[in-house]
Amino acid sequence: MKKLKISLCKDDCEKLIKLAEERNVWIEGNLLKLLDESISDEWKKYLTECSEKFNEKQKKRLELTKEFQTQIKELKEQEEENTALVSELKEAHDTAENARQAALNDLDVLQKRKQTELTGRIVRYALYVIVGVGIITTAMYIIAIFADKETQVIGSTWSNLTGILLTNAFSIVGTIMGVKHLNESKNEN
Repeated sequence: MKKLKISLCKDDCEKLIKLAEERNVWIEGNLLKLLDESISDEWKKYLTECSEKFNEKQKKRLELTKEFQTQIKELKEQEEENTALVSELKEAHDTAENARQAALNDLDVLQKRKQTELTGRIVRYALYVIVGVGIITTAMYIIAIFADKETQVIGSTWSNLTGILLTNAFSIVGTIMGVKHLNESKNEN
């Protein structure tokens, strides 16, 4: 196969040379291989310069491409590292969240146990006081009866005191049960 050569007229060659000098626009690419160099020495020199500039640009492009490929590779490696770090952070966060939830549950159970113990103690001591006062008042009333003393004042006092003690006992127990019910309602919500 015969090599095809493109011949330009001398005027066109001069215009291309002038364009290169004035505006720094050069012919480049595979077209350079097809242009006929035998038109003039000046044209031959122009085509040689075009080839050199094209080769320089090609080298720069190749270097840039290699640099970009290196940077892309580094960025991919960093992305993989970041993905691994994010995954580790998520796992650590999940572990910390689970530990926090367990601690909150333990605290809640502990608070409920303490509240139950405290409620039991309050009820027990309130009942001790009520029963103790009731026993003392009843004993005084019985002693007054057997001692043949005036029992009308002690009887009404005993009756009032017993009523008050019973009212207070129910009030204490009711308050404690209400607080307990309120706490259970809060926990359910």
